[in-house]
Amino acid sequence: MRTLRRTIAALVIGAVVAALLFVAWGIMRGRPQDLPWTPLDLGAPVGLFTGRKLTALGSEFPQCRRLLDKAGVRYTVLPPRRDSAQCGYDDAVRLTGTGAQRIGYRPAGLGIACPVAAALSLWEWTVVQPAAQKRFGSRVTAIDHFGSYNCRRISGRDSSTWSEHATADAIDIAGFRLANGRRITVARDWTGGAENAAFLREVRDGACRLFATTLSPDYNAAHADHLHLDQADRGTAGWRACR
Repeated sequence: MRTLRRTIAALVIGAVVAALLFVAWGIMRGRPQDLPWTPLDLGAPVGLFTGRKLTALGSEFPQCRRLLDKAGVRYTVLPPRRDSAQCGYDDAVRLTGTGAQRIGYRPAGLGIACPVAAALSLWEWTVVQPAAQKRFGSRVTAIDHFGSYNCRRISGRDSSTWSEHATADAIDIAGFRLANGRRITVARDWTGGAENAAFLREVRDGACRLFATTLSPDYNAAHADHLHLDQADRGTAGWRACR
């Protein structure tokens, strides 16, 4: 019993020391985005807890809008919608594709939950545009998508699990259009030319840091033509899916 108590005490002390070192590391580096309790700032570089903070915006619609406003993202608020007990939204916005939100979405008029809009904005600024400039020397002007809100279960199955699309907390990305006329699609280029494929994997990997779920053709055949990005609320567990 004495040995067990000593072991438990050592584990507790080790956890406390690790937490203190973690806090000191974040403070000394001058990176508040690496600390779990600091406010989210869409203008700051992506940190260790940025993804979780974005997902948490699902319960803070006014705060999410304030963050979009501060970052210069232009949008309109959509009226609440309720199609069933499982389907609908109270926190959706429509991106206008102007101002700081330089990338347009095709089809136009994309409506998505506010946390998804915030994550998409960060994804554009910190992942998509840098990857396009690095690999192609050109910026992305538009993102092709298959939509967001859809009152359905996962993969359209007769399942007890409802899709994040049922609450506009997901978007399916089909491809990218560059200023130099180049077009990259998930369906054609995931296993196509080396640079196009590398770009798609880079933006997929970057999305994994910002979205609760990121699924690509590497996951299954149902995602062969798109990247599924969502902000699923997994409670205190906070685990992320990236494939």
